[in-house]
Amino acid sequence: MLEMYDDLLTVDEACEALKVGKNALYALLAEKKLKAYKNGRVWRIPRLAIEEYIKTQANLI
Repeated sequence: MLEMYDDLLTVDEACEALKVGKNALYALLAEKKLKAYKNGRVWRIPRLAIEEYIKTQANLI
């Protein structure tokens, strides 16, 4: 599904993968619905966290 991405995604890559805008992605991060961490001022989102989020939202888990 997301094999074309590296193990850690940037905000832009995560937006592309989830097909959402930056504001929506930052809201998911703020609400801790999407697991990620900050490296300084830059968010890093694990590819596995995005896959988990998609499966949870689609009730596949």
